[in-house]
Amino acid sequence: MKVILTGSLGHISKPLTEKLVQQGHSVTVISSNAAKQKDIEALGANAAIGSLEDAAFLQLAFTGADAVYTMVPPANYFDQHLDLVGYYLRLGNNYLEAIQHAGVKIVINLSTIGAHLSAGNGILLGAHHVENILNGLPQDVSMTHMRPTEFYYNLLPQVHSVKKNGFIAANIGNEVVNAWVSPPDIADAIAEEITSASAGRKIRYVVSEELTYDQLMAILGEAIGKPGLKWVKITDEQMVQDLIGAGMQPSIAAGLTEMRAAIDSGLLYEDYQLLKPIALGKIKASIFAKEFATAYQQQ
Repeated sequence: MKVILTGSLGHISKPLTEKLVQQGHSVTVISSNAAKQKDIEALGANAAIGSLEDAAFLQLAFTGADAVYTMVPPANYFDQHLDLVGYYLRLGNNYLEAIQHAGVKIVINLSTIGAHLSAGNGILLGAHHVENILNGLPQDVSMTHMRPTEFYYNLLPQVHSVKKNGFIAANIGNEVVNAWVSPPDIADAIAEEITSASAGRKIRYVVSEELTYDQLMAILGEAIGKPGLKWVKITDEQMVQDLIGAGMQPSIAAGLTEMRAAIDSGLLYEDYQLLKPIALGKIKASIFAKEFATAYQQQ
């Protein structure tokens, strides 16, 4: 198969590229960074250098592809002028036009837990809009929306708090169960969907392990030599002010706080509970804890 991947050589796209090349597929990786071309080619893939904001470039890049993996790259939450929803809408519409123009029949879209919600999901609202945009493709296009749960690596910025305060704080209760996921597990699931796609629309959740925050702290604490590491719940107001104090755009800080409040209430996971996968990924928190410990030692 001829497969086009967005996401450059990011956390998911790199292992996905490696896996698909190993399986014998012709893989082209889109990157906005020309310096990545040699690294992409070293993996046995082709490089297409250009911007996802350039609709004409995308249409050309997608031409002739059997399958396309779409994703919206992370935005800079500290950009005071960022229109996050507008950013998602632009890229979603660019993807729609490029897929239609190129006649691609298999689309795997990286979405997120909480994308089923049209409100109450904070910074994840953009992913909801992208799903709806791509669902406008003809029904003969195979469309899978991948909805990973929370990424383990989102915890890495908390190393500073652990060093400074001896705890991690957020507006989520310590007994709340959250589902965590690792990029290689997501890459494996995407590769499965690319090679087994069937016409119609599909939602697939990807998760590596479910844990309460107390259980998670016990695992991370043991890895860094602090078995008493605690998760501390703070108010929504405190969460917003802490994020703004760190330099985050106020509207993004509010959106991130709303998303975390939806984890605390269970709202974000309502659809996940209905469609939860039977098989979990291979990367457990005990494995991620080694990465967390390395970051802690280097802090």
